[in-house]
Amino acid sequence: MTTGYKQTEVGVIPEDWEVKRLGDIATLQRGYDLPYRFRKPGPFPIVTSSGIEDAHDEARVKGPGVVTGRYGTIGKVFWVQGDFWPLNTTLYVRNFHGNDRLFISYLLCTIDFHTHSGKSGVPGVNRSDLHEIAISIPPTLAEQKAIAEALSDADAFIESLEQLIAKKRLIKQGAMQELLAGKKRLPGFGGKWEVKRLGEIGSTFGGLTGKTKYDFGHGTARYITFMNIMANVVIDCDTFDFVDIKPTESQNRVAKGDLFFNGSSETPEEVGMCAVLARDVKDVFLNSFCFGFRFREGAPADGLYLAYYFRSGEGRELLKSLAQGATRYNLAKTALLKLAFPLPLLPEQTAIAAILSDMDAEIAALEAKLAKARQIKQGMMRELLTGRIRLVNPVKSQSTG
Repeated sequence: MTTGYKQTEVGVIPEDWEVKRLGDIATLQRGYDLPYRFRKPGPFPIVTSSGIEDAHDEARVKGPGVVTGRYGTIGKVFWVQGDFWPLNTTLYVRNFHGNDRLFISYLLCTIDFHTHSGKSGVPGVNRSDLHEIAISIPPTLAEQKAIAEALSDADAFIESLEQLIAKKRLIKQGAMQELLAGKKRLPGFGGKWEVKRLGEIGSTFGGLTGKTKYDFGHGTARYITFMNIMANVVIDCDTFDFVDIKPTESQNRVAKGDLFFNGSSETPEEVGMCAVLARDVKDVFLNSFCFGFRFREGAPADGLYLAYYFRSGEGRELLKSLAQGATRYNLAKTALLKLAFPLPLLPEQTAIAAILSDMDAEIAALEAKLAKARQIKQGMMRELLTGRIRLVNPVKSQSTG
């Protein structure tokens, strides 16, 4: 074992850390009833088992505080900066026993509440059971504060990335609304857009036919899934699934530049979501629940532009108007081919698509950075809250807990 560490019931921890019961360092208390008819608008947040909701004109607990779910949604831990009202579906920390409050909030995040939940149909935890959980804790308040500050800085960085991504998405949404509707023209482009019908520039083709569930998940051919089309403007070629296609079968292979539409959905708002295949692929097919559109040779249309257009507010309204059904909505290929929409000349289409694609690339890079930041923070929690990494020099001191 590494020098300066010891084996305990919670694992290997620093020699100067202690193992205590949760109830000795953070006493939990059930939240309070607050029927809807008694709620009045005010400055104090109401904390439920799933998050912070409407504000109320009265608080029951002085902040800052820590709240977690008692039943319903369990496992989430909420840090509340000011005074608040915890609902009866929650447990809040009534007594921190002199420990750093923010540190305690991060410590609670390491507990798997589901292993302590009851056996009833509705997930729930009992505070008495939680109080018996063994927890390791640093010996000084200074080290608790140092750990809490480091993790808080990581959270602040994550929040800044989340806010930046939200801002970039709004900017992209605004650009789509203006550029794809011709409300704003790019420098160097002018003139009136021409109204085209989709059937004038290409034709549709169907997805896989005659397949059973036993044909999927193996084989040498691959296919584009329903969710790949729903989730992406540009088809993700790294997530194709396998399908067994016999040499004697007559199936439609997809090709670079093809557009794909989902043919049905539970809501009219999601019918006809469009994606474009931007890469050359071999022996790739389309799932049975979608259909493809292939441009005729020399068609004055850019596939990426149209994929963005049919996902824009204006494009969605057009496709929504074609949806037919009651409990499930369908999109007929014949109706889609008759769809008329304004289309700029090809160079302007390409320029608009390039701008929107650059925006998507920037958002994707930020999302990757965000995922990395979250991963780093999880690693920090594992290392800091177990004492594997120390932010202060080990000292012999009376425990704060």
